Amino acid sequence: MKAPHRLYIETVGCQMNMLDSEMVVASLRQRGYELANSPGQADTILFNTCSVREQAENKTYSALGRLKQEKQSNPDKIIGVMGCMAQKDQRMIFQKAPFVDLVVGPGQLQQIPDLIEKARTEGGQHAALSLGRRDGAVKDIKRSHETYDPLRDPTMRPTPFQAFLRIQIGCDKFCTYCIVPMTRGPEQGRPPSQILDEAKILADQGCKEITLLGQTVNSYRFRDGDQTTRLADLLNQLESVDGIERIKFVTNYPKDMTYDLLSAVRDLPKVSPYLHVPLQSGSDAVLKRMKRGYTVADYREMMQRIDETLGEKAAISSDFIVGFCGETEDEFQASVEMVKECRFKNSFIFKYSERPGTRASDHLPDDISFEVKKRRNNELLAVQNQISEDGNQAFLGRHVDVLVEGPSKKADLDDRPSRGPIQLTGRTHCDRIVVFDGNERLVGQTIPIGIYDATAHTLIGTVVTQEATGEIVSLA
Repeated sequence: MKAPHRLYIETVGCQMNMLDSEMVVASLRQRGYELANSPGQADTILFNTCSVREQAENKTYSALGRLKQEKQSNPDKIIGVMGCMAQKDQRMIFQKAPFVDLVVGPGQLQQIPDLIEKARTEGGQHAALSLGRRDGAVKDIKRSHETYDPLRDPTMRPTPFQAFLRIQIGCDKFCTYCIVPMTRGPEQGRPPSQILDEAKILADQGCKEITLLGQTVNSYRFRDGDQTTRLADLLNQLESVDGIERIKFVTNYPKDMTYDLLSAVRDLPKVSPYLHVPLQSGSDAVLKRMKRGYTVADYREMMQRIDETLGEKAAISSDFIVGFCGETEDEFQASVEMVKECRFKNSFIFKYSERPGTRASDHLPDDISFEVKKRRNNELLAVQNQISEDGNQAFLGRHVDVLVEGPSKKADLDDRPSRGPIQLTGRTHCDRIVVFDGNERLVGQTIPIGIYDATAHTLIGTVVTQEATGEIVSLA
């Protein structure tokens, strides 16, 4: 009997990439593939790549470089590059790494099993890529970026009971620093019927929490004749799916955080009040250079809408880029002041990284030194960390409902007594991380935890017994 092919897949980048890898693995499992734990154990190696930051690309090219000698020793081994970097660099990858067999964009992932077989039987290099934004009619370009979401593989998820569900493909915002509109194509919402069917599949697989994905997820819309479905409508439909306990959605665009969407978040018990809404800069001048399409005043109005509708239930996080082209010290300080004003639950802060093919790369000089970017990154992070810790301190003495995800990163699985308690981790409904001691049989359950300590990033608690529960505070 012929031994099954063995696949090793490495994923860098965002949740979209994690979902793409899950679907590719699902399609290859249908062809009898098994997963390997290392490249050396595999006869097929895939790198799912990211182009948002230079570091992610460098990591991929370094990993490919380490495989050069292994490919020479095992010429039958198939090596493929998929995802956003594949779409951006295209055949340049073959030039930099001529031993690579496949280059596949994020819109052609369904072709990977056939391309692997073709490379294995016929040899040669094979590419499958989407059309560029100016390479044809809009309809044809959109079709070339479509994905095949219904194929799912629970073993590829962070936990068996949490899954990503794509509702939107591509982006039309064209921020000057961002390559995504070119690598993932035009913005298009998936049909709500497909999304609902996929949510039911995930529920049948034991999934309790789904996170809806889109580049600007709250811009979601799907037109069918005279009827338009928006995110608020979609949330109402997903609320009825049996087995799903929590629904989150990322990442959001400030101007599309409408009252009807916020009302759905408020009124639908399964929908998380966690809202990730990137601001990127507290300076109108920088936002204009970034072509973000809103002002600081617009963002403040959005924050007011959230406060009016959700009040203290809301947990808001953000993104910031420091050291963007021409950013002065005053413009950076405006970002610091906005973090202090908005008091985000947390913020993801990035040093600007010039990406070839973006408008900023073509027209705006990357004129802020690395040392200044690093200082600004650390300063803004310190301000945010203090705010995050203050926010978490407010949970001391409260009970919060936690979906238990598994052992924490610090759990010592080797030295614990047999079947004894270990440190577990999970998240509240508003996406706060909680650690506590408990038995592994709690994994996958939603349980009350009493909070007795907190850091900037973590709530620390203990399992609340039935006798001690009292009233559960639902703010988290």
